Amino acid sequence: MNIQKRLFEMQDIGYKEFQSKLVPTMDKEQIIGVRTPQLRAFAKELGKMQEAELFLHQLPHQYYEENNLHGMLIMSVKNYEECVEKVKEFLPYVDNWATCDLLRPTVFKRHLPELIGEVKNWLQSDKTYTVRFGIGMLLSYYLDDAFAPEYLDWAAQIRSEEYYVNMMTAWYFATALAKQYEKTLPYLKEQRLDVWTHNKTIQKAIESYRITPEQKEYLRGLKRKKQL
Repeated sequence: MNIQKRLFEMQDIGYKEFQSKLVPTMDKEQIIGVRTPQLRAFAKELGKMQEAELFLHQLPHQYYEENNLHGMLIMSVKNYEECVEKVKEFLPYVDNWATCDLLRPTVFKRHLPELIGEVKNWLQSDKTYTVRFGIGMLLSYYLDDAFAPEYLDWAAQIRSEEYYVNMMTAWYFATALAKQYEKTLPYLKEQRLDVWTHNKTIQKAIESYRITPEQKEYLRGLKRKKQL
């Protein structure tokens, strides 16, 4: 099967224009323009074929949709150890926020004690989207029953010049305020985040319906002035 050919057969030029605005860090020529439901249906079809395993070893890919297809195939892997290895092979090639955030393997939910060590390693990576993926794992899986206060420390220690890392860190702390308010609040009161992430966290928390009006009013008072 010629996977690129199949993807181009699903091309929607109007959607390509729309998608290119959502992922401005990518060259428009790397985007084919395939709608997500079609791509998911193709991933489900491809996942039943031997070509799927070959495709997963054909890194790097040329197109945005190939990377998203790769991520969707990984998410269908049911064996935890195999899934982790495929994620680790793929992450260095992830080059945009949308592909990064798409990658949420369902098998991870059943192996949170084992996964947390991998998450810590991802947070220490020098690659933008590997770090973002690690923060996303903390946000998705470690703010409820699997929460531990030290995970807040891990995220707070991240210092990056990358917008897509800092934005995910802000989302993480804003969500943490919604789910673990008392444990998370000191990170803002003690100014343990960089100024931009600190203020963006407050902005996102204030926009959340899960934060009470009283909490929002208090958080507004914790905003910091930008450093000159």
